[in-house]
Amino acid sequence: MKLSIPGRASATAVVTVAALLTGGSIAGAAPAPTAAAAAPDLPVANVKAHLTQLQSIATANGGNRAHGRTGYKASLDYVKAKLDAAGFTTTVQQFTSGGRTGYNLIADWPGGDTGRVVMAGSHLDSVTAGPGINDNGSGSAAVLETALAVARSAYQPTKHLRFAWWGAEELGMVGSRYYVNSLTTANRAKISGYLNFDMIGSPNPGYFVYDDDPAIEKTFKTYFSGIGVSTEIETEGDGRSDHAPFKSAGIPVGGLFSGADYIKTSAQAAKWGGTAGKAFDACYHSSCDTSSNINDTALNRNADALAYAVWELSA
Repeated sequence: MKLSIPGRASATAVVTVAALLTGGSIAGAAPAPTAAAAAPDLPVANVKAHLTQLQSIATANGGNRAHGRTGYKASLDYVKAKLDAAGFTTTVQQFTSGGRTGYNLIADWPGGDTGRVVMAGSHLDSVTAGPGINDNGSGSAAVLETALAVARSAYQPTKHLRFAWWGAEELGMVGSRYYVNSLTTANRAKISGYLNFDMIGSPNPGYFVYDDDPAIEKTFKTYFSGIGVSTEIETEGDGRSDHAPFKSAGIPVGGLFSGADYIKTSAQAAKWGGTAGKAFDACYHSSCDTSSNINDTALNRNADALAYAVWELSA
């Protein structure tokens, strides 16, 4: 999640693949349809394995995965390789910000009605201060594992599924804003909803749901109610993550968040556990946002909620 301060970078961009902008048909034959099925229970060990890789990438590249740095591109290459091997059609979208080259990664699952697109995304970049494993390796890893679960199950929803990993969010949602601005009005209208996942494994977690769209909000709340977890409306990061450009363009948005540097109250600790009077993530935007800065229970619950929403909203 970006800092809530002025001075956001502007972006000029070069589009690498015309089909991304036109919303045209996705190449490649769809896998054989399967019977409608419930969303899978994502193995949290798989999600954590992706986080381990992102940590290793940061360690090998100056301690971070920030925009314009080698660690970011290596992170994107890791995610892209997984998706390509699973049968997704991937597109790398290039832009510049602050004199550095940035990249978005878009992955389309063959099949479904391309006139009705459900998107799930997260920002892949960290701040320069640290590896960004909760912010936002957690969201990126969970979105990746959900996409891989789609492939493993040969899921064929009615709607078209698209997954995204954004660059330069920490500079002011640069990558996601560029993507939205690159779409025609007609192609924006094809997106039924965008789901955003930014910081979903905070070490002293809360369970926060975006309230921007009633149908998407209800989907997430239904999942958490089913596992006996209370939620609150997300306010700390409102307008500070990659859902904001989509919302500004009139696209329905929703998402999950487990808290950043706001302080957990006694009432929140009573219902969620953890420590009252302490930040949800004391390592927010710091060098200590490493692979040890993750609450496995929160990561597991939020990843499963992500998969549940993707299945429910795309069926």
